[in-house]
Amino acid sequence: MKREERASGAAAEQADGAGAAGRRGNGKVTLKDVAARAGVSIKTVSNVVNGYAHITPETRTRVEAALEELGYRPNLSARHLRRGASGIIALVVPELDVPYFAELARHVIGAAAERSLTVIIDQTDGDPERERFALDGDRALLLDGLILSPLGLSREELAERRDRTPLVLLGEHISGGPVDHVWIDNVAAARAATEHLLALGRRRIAAIGDQPYEHGETAQLRTRGFVTALQEAGIAPDQRLIVPVPRFHREHGARAMEQLLDLEQPPDAVFAFNDLVALGALRVALSRGLRVPEDVAIVGFDDVEDGRYSTPTLTTIAPDKERIARLALDSLTARIDGDGDQPARELEAPFELVVRESTAGRG
Repeated sequence: MKREERASGAAAEQADGAGAAGRRGNGKVTLKDVAARAGVSIKTVSNVVNGYAHITPETRTRVEAALEELGYRPNLSARHLRRGASGIIALVVPELDVPYFAELARHVIGAAAERSLTVIIDQTDGDPERERFALDGDRALLLDGLILSPLGLSREELAERRDRTPLVLLGEHISGGPVDHVWIDNVAAARAATEHLLALGRRRIAAIGDQPYEHGETAQLRTRGFVTALQEAGIAPDQRLIVPVPRFHREHGARAMEQLLDLEQPPDAVFAFNDLVALGALRVALSRGLRVPEDVAIVGFDDVEDGRYSTPTLTTIAPDKERIARLALDSLTARIDGDGDQPARELEAPFELVVRESTAGRG
């Protein structure tokens, strides 16, 4: 918080206390109660609660002990209102039933809670109209900030948005735009997945998940990394082994795997562009009597929890979802606190290859 709050007397009690009447009236602890327990003034307690630096260590320790003993909880609504803020941010994603976004949301909520922020969550299904509403609808007026993973919104629409609520983008649909953007290097990640399969001696490697159409930027980057790794290994990409999907869902991975296994020369390895696609492909491979990884090795992307409990467990590219969430929250809160005039930032989060049974076997 950039602005120091130095409440005093009754005003401090009203702004930061849990209630106006104190414990006797409603059972809630006030600054007055804490001050009496610690033997200090209400102003001193307020300064400790609000992080004011110029407090002696001895006094701070005594006040913090009293806060803990009495179970004091600050009135966050009053505090946010005093700062002219709601204390609410939004996370808007394409699909909440895709585990990657559900797991990311958990990390965003955790990082927001550390900042005394509440998160509301919505999904758009990639509908441009719903994404526009998230940016410029009446609800935006209630928010301190917004984290958005767009699929349909155009760069031009983003540049022309009317609302000035601080905004951070996720994903690859719009990068290098007018607002802060958190991303991972999808090209490098796809290369790492493909190079892992090549290192196992696989040469007829398929890719499931290409989306060679508008709004398919993430998939296109992963296709690029896949093709680059093959070319660097001296293997000419076979277009029959690059299967597009409309969505990154299990059923689409299953259908694509059926198509691949019906080829005269089926693949000996598959790189699926997310874990749900990989799990659909894995199910079909096993139902056809194939051994994984002996007959066909499979790599996914996202490191969702389901892949850690599949049979076999799933080798995958693991974006650092916690880091993505923290980068987004750090950026958003900085903008909320007043650095909105700074140039837009590109913030890269790391990834790693997690090797499991679907490529390494059970050892």
